[in-house]
Amino acid sequence: MIFDAASTHTFVEAFRFIGDHPGFLAHKALETLELSGAALGLGAAVALPLGIALGHFHRGANLAIGASIVGRALPSIVLIGVFLTILGFGFVNNMVALAVLATGPMLTNAYEGIDGLERDVVDAARGMGMSRLQILGRVELPLATPLIFTGVRVAAVTVVATAPIAAIAGGGGLGDVIVNQASYRLEGVLGAAYCVMVLSAGSWLGLLALQKAITPRALRGSRVLGAGHQSRKELL
Repeated sequence: MIFDAASTHTFVEAFRFIGDHPGFLAHKALETLELSGAALGLGAAVALPLGIALGHFHRGANLAIGASIVGRALPSIVLIGVFLTILGFGFVNNMVALAVLATGPMLTNAYEGIDGLERDVVDAARGMGMSRLQILGRVELPLATPLIFTGVRVAAVTVVATAPIAAIAGGGGLGDVIVNQASYRLEGVLGAAYCVMVLSAGSWLGLLALQKAITPRALRGSRVLGAGHQSRKELL
């Protein structure tokens, strides 16, 4: 059997731990969201403008794809350790380390969302007399919104799910419970882990709802990709 009686008891006790400490876990969850939100915002401030600019000028495919590969390959605990020597313990160190993890999917999807649009659509807009800035704002960005938001959602889930590791460097949050089995026992560790799962799923669903809210109804579910870009899209 996959679950014996002891495992089932621990599983149930984890939910009981959540029920017995809702205020404490809510406070820790807010700390996790604060760290994750700051890291995601920092990563987005760097990755999205860069990816959009590279895609608009059709330059930097290797940079965009390389950023995605490196972002997935770098162990988060190594990044935290590296920045620990520079920024020390605490919020800033963990925020920067998590922001590095977030940049990969956002940079790649922002680039692919703009660069991968059907060239005929852009040429038609240019033929109507639109400037580069107008083409970007009125044509490319609206059509690329679904793919850009996919990158943001992937980055958000990655950051929220990884943020508990930051507890080893003073990051706080639910990680304080997860890495401290001696104080909270296995039931507390599992309970905090369940909370992280809920936060990750909530982040995904919340950003999905935001995407639908800001995407024009006529463009929802639409994608105008040029030939030759589908193979790169599979890397996202």
